[in-house]
Amino acid sequence: MSDRRGGASSGGGVRGELKQRVKTGRGRTLSQKRWLERQLNDPYVARAKREGYRSRAAYKLMEIDERYALLRPGQRIVDLGAAPGGWSQVAARAVGPSGRVVGIDLLEIEPMAGVEFITLDFLDPAAPAKLVSMLGGPADLVMSDMAANATGHKKTDHLRIIGLAETAAEFAREVLGSGGAYLAKVLQGGTEGALLTDLKRDFATVRHVKPAASRADSSELYVLATGYRGVPGVTHAPDGD
Repeated sequence: MSDRRGGASSGGGVRGELKQRVKTGRGRTLSQKRWLERQLNDPYVARAKREGYRSRAAYKLMEIDERYALLRPGQRIVDLGAAPGGWSQVAARAVGPSGRVVGIDLLEIEPMAGVEFITLDFLDPAAPAKLVSMLGGPADLVMSDMAANATGHKKTDHLRIIGLAETAAEFAREVLGSGGAYLAKVLQGGTEGALLTDLKRDFATVRHVKPAASRADSSELYVLATGYRGVPGVTHAPDGD
């Protein structure tokens, strides 16, 4: 999960006049200063620290689950790009001891009760079979909060994150069991239309989701596809093939 943004916090419900300001020090750019100020004054950052979650992103998944009942006891779940583990943490608590959660990332992740982390590129051809073996069977949910490193060029960043969501969807088709679900971060902008059309071929329901924990000034949202109609290891072939 690419929400690797930790940091100090000023507590929840920060009033405008109490917002912390950060001086632009030597070696700190204006954009870094703004990011740090946002972290210091973000109630979700404060709440995550107070409640013991590894990232503010945990609340995005909790809000999506509250609305769509995505997480259930006994499920098998794959968390793509899991670092630092916020989504895996929420999933593990939801599935309980009868379920399994596997988090995969290029970065090593600090161990967590109820989650098995593996340092591996999910694009590795051996990754789908490896993950299914670790889960003990096909997945019920493949989720991804991954985001490519920002370039500062809006169109480029948009295309890169949509590309990640598309490749994650192909991975999901390799490991999901019948009736499974896929959840991934995208950005508003129109180019996710091809992804949605493709998902509608293989899933009963496809929708956009914008949890409250996503910052209001962000174009970030999520695509949620439920009711997978395929079978593990079978990737949808485009029309005409």
